[in-house]
Amino acid sequence: MNNTKIFAVRTSANREDQVVDFFISKLQKETKHEVYSIIRPHGMRGYVFAETTSKEALEAALQGVPYARGVLPHEIPYPEIEHMLEQVKVEMNIRKSDIVEIISGPFKRENAKVIRVNKQKEEIVVELLEAAVPIPITVSMDAVKVIRREDEDEQ
Repeated sequence: MNNTKIFAVRTSANREDQVVDFFISKLQKETKHEVYSIIRPHGMRGYVFAETTSKEALEAALQGVPYARGVLPHEIPYPEIEHMLEQVKVEMNIRKSDIVEIISGPFKRENAKVIRVNKQKEEIVVELLEAAVPIPITVSMDAVKVIRREDEDEQ
C-alpha cells in the first residue's frame, strides 16, 4: 500500500452490495482504472471504500456505476476504517452436531447443538441444550463459538 489512498464512496442506502458488484464488473472489463480494492464494511449503510491512487482516478472509474452517488472530498486515514477490516471472513468451521455457545443475542451464554448449517446465508439452526422442549433457533454463524465437536463415533 505504498502510494495508494482510501476514499469513501457514497451509495444509495441498502444498495452497497450492488454498487460493489457493478463496480467490480466494470473494473474487470476496463483494466485502465487505478482502483486496487473495494471494501464493503458489514453493517455500514450508504458507503463503500475504495483503495486507489487518487480521488480523480476513483471518480473516473465510478462513471456509470448505478447507485454510486459520488466520492467524499477527503482521503480516509487507514486507522479510521481498520476496526471494520478486522472481521475478516474466515472459513466457518461449524458442522452439524457441534456443540456451540451462543455469544450474542437473547440466548447469550446458552449452549446449543447445531442441527443445520446454511453457509450461503451464514446461518445455523441450533437447539438449546438446557431447553425443556427442543425448539430450533436460527442464529448467525458469527453469533456462536464451537465449544465441543461431536465426532462420528460418539453419535
